[in-house]
Amino acid sequence: MAIEIERKFLMDLSHWPSDEKGVPYRQGYLAVTEKGIVRVRIKGPIATLTIKSSGIGISRDEFEYEIPMEEAEALLELCQNDIIEKTRYKVMTEGKQWDVDEFHGKNEGLWIAEVELESEDEPVTLPKWANEEVTGDEQYYNAYLSKHPYCDWKK
Repeated sequence: MAIEIERKFLMDLSHWPSDEKGVPYRQGYLAVTEKGIVRVRIKGPIATLTIKSSGIGISRDEFEYEIPMEEAEALLELCQNDIIEKTRYKVMTEGKQWDVDEFHGKNEGLWIAEVELESEDEPVTLPKWANEEVTGDEQYYNAYLSKHPYCDWKK
């Protein structure tokens, strides 16, 4: 079992380099409960099934298994709510790998940067393009976005 320790930030796109190359992602949720989620994800040529516990703070249990692409496609058809579509960019800065998600479809216009940490108290140097922290804010979780897309939020 792995423990995921991650912080999330909204983006300042005025500092984002336009030449980054990303990978298309599609993901959906088979179950979303108070105890956790079951997610199916297709990231480029790889498909995974992931179970994440709910958690308080920035840590949660995570179990991830690679599955055949045909099974992932079939499971996406069984998912609750909307399928999340995004492009993920992996960017190294200050010795840390950041996952930057550019959302598409009903979540168009939303960009979120995430960084995984070794411990909850590990200091993080923010890149220029990462600004407001939204760690722990449920509305920025992908499972929430599948039910309440960004396009429906009151601006």
